[in-house]
Amino acid sequence: MSFQYLNPRASPKFKDRYTTKADESRLFYEKGRKGDIGVVGLPFSKSSISFSMASEAPKTIRKALGAFSTYDGSRDRDFSEVVWLDYGDVQTHPTDLEETLHRLKQSVTDMIDTEACSRYIVLGGDHGISFPSISAFQKKYGRVGVIQWDAHHDLRNLDDGGRTNGTPFRSLIEAGVLKGEDLVQIGIRDFSNAKAYSDYAKEQGVRFYTMGDVERQGLDAVVAKEIERLKDKVDIIYLSVDMDVVDQAFAPGCPAVGPGGMTSRELLSSVATASRHTLVKAMDIVEVDPSKDVRDITSRLAAHVMMRFMYQ
Repeated sequence: MSFQYLNPRASPKFKDRYTTKADESRLFYEKGRKGDIGVVGLPFSKSSISFSMASEAPKTIRKALGAFSTYDGSRDRDFSEVVWLDYGDVQTHPTDLEETLHRLKQSVTDMIDTEACSRYIVLGGDHGISFPSISAFQKKYGRVGVIQWDAHHDLRNLDDGGRTNGTPFRSLIEAGVLKGEDLVQIGIRDFSNAKAYSDYAKEQGVRFYTMGDVERQGLDAVVAKEIERLKDKVDIIYLSVDMDVVDQAFAPGCPAVGPGGMTSRELLSSVATASRHTLVKAMDIVEVDPSKDVRDITSRLAAHVMMRFMYQ
């Protein structure tokens, strides 16, 4: 029988013939297939020091891309030709943290080794995923510079609880993967950190900017200045976007929300500024908890962060 208005294989959603949605530019990775951006999900949040279901974020962020078109009106350009290859999500171990970290690093390495794309996006997960992800990029490309958008230093000690979402950058520094001077932290928020970790950052040569610094100097200016400083020192630049850098009014779906953060426009503008540089090779987006979100506000903002990276 031929159905006039039914299709068991397709969604009944409306389709405008002149509009391409960002999720329509996705192809699933197959051997020999090429794309512009490689995307992998690291759905892990068991290392979070607060309750978190950030492991659900990769699928909600991908879904959110279906709400936005590929046309940028400010530049009068359609980016529908930009293809992102989806490598899927890593199968994590149900109980073994170290095994999961190994799987995350191996999977990011596997994606890079296909050489099917020129740039990459890693969807977390909590911020603990940055340790294996950045380690994989360092092994492949050499010296890595990191620009981190975050309310927190994530330089906690490893004695109180081991590797958590509060320790990725201390883990990277102490493992010799990342030099302190090659780490830039932007958006560090008042009453969200301990003095010991601010002191540790200074001792290691980390460049960090509080929200007060951002207000005085300008966010885009800070990003441009630090990329200029890093470009002659590192082989690639990796962007790490912790969504809790955004004020809780604009990103309610984070485990560690708080007032006094960036606006969504500030985050998007600064990510776009960074992403235009040729040395910027990869980005992760972390700390989106769909169970705490309201009308997918935070997942949709994370999808826009992806698009600012993809569409340059």
